[in-house]
Amino acid sequence: MTSHVFPRHTKSRLPTAARGDGCYIIDSHGKRYLDGSGGAAVSCLGHSDHTVIEAIKAQLDKVAFAHTGFFTSEPAETLADRLIEHAPDGIDRVYFLSGGSEAIEAAIKLARQYVIEIGQSNRTHIIARRQSYHGNTLGALAAGGNMWRREPFAPLMIGTSHIPPCYAYREQHDGESDADYGLRAANALEAQIEMVGADKVLAFIAEPVVGATAGAVPPAPGYFKRIREICDKHGVLLILDEVMCGMGRTGSLYACAQEGISPDILTIAKGLGAGYQPVGAMLCSAAIYEAIENGTGFFQHGHTYMGHPTACAGALAVVNKMIGENLPERVKQKGEVLRRKLEERFGQHPHVGDIRGRGLFMGLELVADRDTKTPFDPKLGVNKIVKKAAFEAGLICYPMGGTIDGRSGDHILLAPPFIIEDSQLNELVEKLAKGIEAGVAAH
Repeated sequence: MTSHVFPRHTKSRLPTAARGDGCYIIDSHGKRYLDGSGGAAVSCLGHSDHTVIEAIKAQLDKVAFAHTGFFTSEPAETLADRLIEHAPDGIDRVYFLSGGSEAIEAAIKLARQYVIEIGQSNRTHIIARRQSYHGNTLGALAAGGNMWRREPFAPLMIGTSHIPPCYAYREQHDGESDADYGLRAANALEAQIEMVGADKVLAFIAEPVVGATAGAVPPAPGYFKRIREICDKHGVLLILDEVMCGMGRTGSLYACAQEGISPDILTIAKGLGAGYQPVGAMLCSAAIYEAIENGTGFFQHGHTYMGHPTACAGALAVVNKMIGENLPERVKQKGEVLRRKLEERFGQHPHVGDIRGRGLFMGLELVADRDTKTPFDPKLGVNKIVKKAAFEAGLICYPMGGTIDGRSGDHILLAPPFIIEDSQLNELVEKLAKGIEAGVAAH
């Protein structure tokens, strides 16, 4: 049968997802797939949460959509209150959107309008990190530091600069303490600010735990505290991208809580709606909001579906469940179980160089040689083979290539639903092993 859907990959022939059952997706032939990555770290409550589904149905019975140029809505107001109640210190306002890329675009534009409002319109430059990912719209792509994604569209993008990632497995020196490495990695930001000119830098954007492009890379101790100090010193806004690592995924509702800092602007999506509705959000400090309120009074930005009542109703049910059932604590506990099982199964594997992450956000870096950390030849497409073999075995995981520099390196990202049980973690690890063995066999 001919399809008229434009797929991600034109050569792929995908099974049809027919229904969800907890941590599983079932295709039209009845095959069950354990969702070991939550799609792309989205489905934190699995695929059949009746509380969320009923909340969405109830909202549809009231009003499905009301344009924010004319109305606010009860779900949006209540969800914003709930998010701010648990947000980092100073964060005071929520701007609802339909996904992560939209949230990053809004963050960049808000940062720019803020400096105009306070009389610092010369600040235009954005700094981010190599091997970061912040979305696929042009502004978000320009902020991101993944060369493979950037290259075709570079002529269309704003100019940005990128400092080295905080990536201990590849960047930490022999004999260098974790704290010293974190300080050295963070100080690269100050060097870049001074090179560009402190009065010209608008913002620094970073993921607290790096997701898709590097595979659950956590920061070194003290890294983000030093980053916050540098931003404050030079009047640079700190934008934290928690689209993938936030909303309980790393063991706290907001990932930056574990770093002991507050950003000026923060973005969330994915786990915010758990996949039940497209939704994201950009949160900002009271100071930034007040600059707009007391200035032009109008944020020069907007989308048709922002603040969508049905999406907000679904997200409110998700957030209420996370908080009410203390799911971030469960994530910590099950994350330790997953880490232990991964280390037991792959800790001495000759082609698994690193096992890393936080909570139920784990990454495995695959290497041709464990001792030298030499990556596989990118031409082998190891990550693609792993993904295909694991999927055939009934596991959805998230392998990617270009881990090191956008071209070389392979990793696997795991981000299972928060409701996963130990027996399903066993299933995940065993099916992942089949994928890994198929991938490294290509070597």
